[in-house]
Amino acid sequence: MTPNDPRSRCVMALTEVYWDHHIPLPKLAPVQAKATVALVALLCFINSYDGEFVFDDSEAIVNNKDLKPATPLNNIWSNDFWGSNLSSNSSHKSYRPLTVLTFRLNYLIAGGLHPVGFHVLNIILHAVISALMIDMFAILIGGLAYDEKGRILNYAPKTSLLAAVFFAAHPVHTESVAGVVGRADLLCALFFQLSFLTYCKAFNRGSDRDDRFSVQWVVVSLLLCAAAMLCKEQGITVLGVNAAFDVLLICNVNVYELSQRLLLRKNPLDVSDIFRMGLLTRLALMGLGGLSMLYARWRIMGTGPPAFTEVDNPASFAENIFLRIVNYNYYYSLNAWLLLCPWWLCFDWSMGCVPLIKSTTDWRMVWLLLLWCVLIGLISQAFCSQDSQRRRTLTLGLVLLVVPFLPACNIFFRVGFVIAERVLYLSSAGYCLLLAYSLGHCCCRWSKYRKLLCVMVFALFCVYAVRCALRSHQWRSEQSLFTSALSVCPLNAKVHYNVGKNLADKGNTSAAISYYREAVRLHPTYVHAMNNLGNILKEKNELVEAEQLLAKAVSIQPDFAAAWMNLGIVQNSLQKFEEAEQSYWNAIRFRRKYPDCYYNLGRLYADQNRHVDALNAWRNATVLKPEHSLAWNNMVILLDNTGNLGQAELIGREALRLLPDDHTIMFSLANVLGKLQKYKESEGFFLHALRINPDAASCHGNLAVLYHRWGKLELAKKHYELSLKLDPEAPGTRDNYNMLRRKLDQIKRNTP
Repeated sequence: MTPNDPRSRCVMALTEVYWDHHIPLPKLAPVQAKATVALVALLCFINSYDGEFVFDDSEAIVNNKDLKPATPLNNIWSNDFWGSNLSSNSSHKSYRPLTVLTFRLNYLIAGGLHPVGFHVLNIILHAVISALMIDMFAILIGGLAYDEKGRILNYAPKTSLLAAVFFAAHPVHTESVAGVVGRADLLCALFFQLSFLTYCKAFNRGSDRDDRFSVQWVVVSLLLCAAAMLCKEQGITVLGVNAAFDVLLICNVNVYELSQRLLLRKNPLDVSDIFRMGLLTRLALMGLGGLSMLYARWRIMGTGPPAFTEVDNPASFAENIFLRIVNYNYYYSLNAWLLLCPWWLCFDWSMGCVPLIKSTTDWRMVWLLLLWCVLIGLISQAFCSQDSQRRRTLTLGLVLLVVPFLPACNIFFRVGFVIAERVLYLSSAGYCLLLAYSLGHCCCRWSKYRKLLCVMVFALFCVYAVRCALRSHQWRSEQSLFTSALSVCPLNAKVHYNVGKNLADKGNTSAAISYYREAVRLHPTYVHAMNNLGNILKEKNELVEAEQLLAKAVSIQPDFAAAWMNLGIVQNSLQKFEEAEQSYWNAIRFRRKYPDCYYNLGRLYADQNRHVDALNAWRNATVLKPEHSLAWNNMVILLDNTGNLGQAELIGREALRLLPDDHTIMFSLANVLGKLQKYKESEGFFLHALRINPDAASCHGNLAVLYHRWGKLELAKKHYELSLKLDPEAPGTRDNYNMLRRKLDQIKRNTP
């Protein structure tokens, strides 16, 4: 049914948008239009489907125990997005249980942490959202109308299609689509759309009376808003969009005329129509629902908002309110630039990437003035234009651009970032609507340049698509993602830190050192870079510099438990035993459940022959972390070396009950059993260990010693030879082998 069909039912009297037919796009049927937009979205981001887990995925997915089937499902309702308890002071307070639930379903379906399934679902979600944007844009541009079957009538088919295509292909969405943690933005956007479209359903009544609306659909819209908020906090902003839509489109309030009446008091304000249409009832329902959601969110948050540092958001720590406002506005202008020109994209914009404006003479003040000139121009057109279609489109476009961005603007509370491309996912819809309107208006006004405008639209789409493909490829691995940021944010210490960490994880420690040093140079108090650099220098036996770096790190951040532990390891290597012990205890004081620190403390005590203290430390490590293989193994070895073979056997068997496939513990227990002359059982553990790790030269060598003692000389000879083949320099094995050969030769000579 066409919009002009007399059987169509409109909420308000509408005609086709006058500029729509000038847009150089074919007029597609609704299903064809949605399929086209979904296909564009798939093609733009499809090359990210086989990417790795990168950046924040490590904490939110790989290390998040809430994804594991063994973790009770109820945990997702009491933990934050990263798997930490919301009541913890270290929690980021990001409460997104529905998003975590989809991660858990991904894990269950794939049978583990296989990133393909996670990425594919993200791409599909973006395609669905992009297709649904056609309905949203159709309503916001052309008004709300339904046919007899309850289907939305599109009075701006070309404009809504063009805006949806731009949305589907906008490169700023890459972080949300190609990064798995962007699932929160995608699900939030999906429920945001459904909440808006459901709110529109409230006005699809069988009666011809325009003053009727369905309370049930308004309530369903509120429930979908709550679902959006449970995916990401930004979801609550749909209430603002719904309210603006209701005031401007359903009630057809002329904001400019209304403000003139209120300010100048020329004519009495007649609000009877607004009361009759039920606007106040709907606004009251949304207000009550929104306040209830905010109250529930506040109660769930527990200990209050998260505590962010100056590194996370330096503008919010500026010395006076004027500089704060200036820098916040500069951030807004940079976000606007990312929408206009999404070529310079970066996974992180903190730590010096955007230096603060500290003076009004800073040339970057021009960007603030330009931003507000454009916004004021758009607002004046939106409110003062005599063209009702232009006024409605511009106003609702600005609402969709600004309202979803409000939680990230630092006005209501401090946020933990400078710029985050992911928070522009919803706001970009408003930008795409305004862009499509601008192009349509240009085509209408300058029809003689229609072909040139058509070429420009196509060129812009191609640029977007190419940039999406390139950026999606960069998000496939941490190495390409981190290195791509070096050219965008060369002053960002965190970028250099992440490049260095990625190189170190791959074993290229020499290259990692230079990036860690640069991170420390750019940000002299970057304690995590100091800690990682100190660790690498420790491994390279550059202990003096490592000690200096780690000592500086803990002096800057005294509660940095990992740095205290690493400092203790270095001091132990330097034989500064008292200082090392104190460092270990400092680490444990700041992180009470720290099994690795207890393990290293046990090694310190063992080096000092404080055997009882060492055993107690390692026992603490295994209590805190029952799968701590090194602590179990060291207890068995120490008890073996001190002649406590019976206790060593008990500890070894206890460890294997918890870690039945740990070949190192099998090896140590087999040695103990051999000394206890339990040869058969010892042989079984040696052979089991060799089935798990057949190339362990020491295991072959000790099994050979067992056979040697047992009198199985040929088997001893076989395993001595295997051990020497794997490690010709194995200590003692060559001597034992020669001793065995002499014994075999003597047996041969004595054999008649």
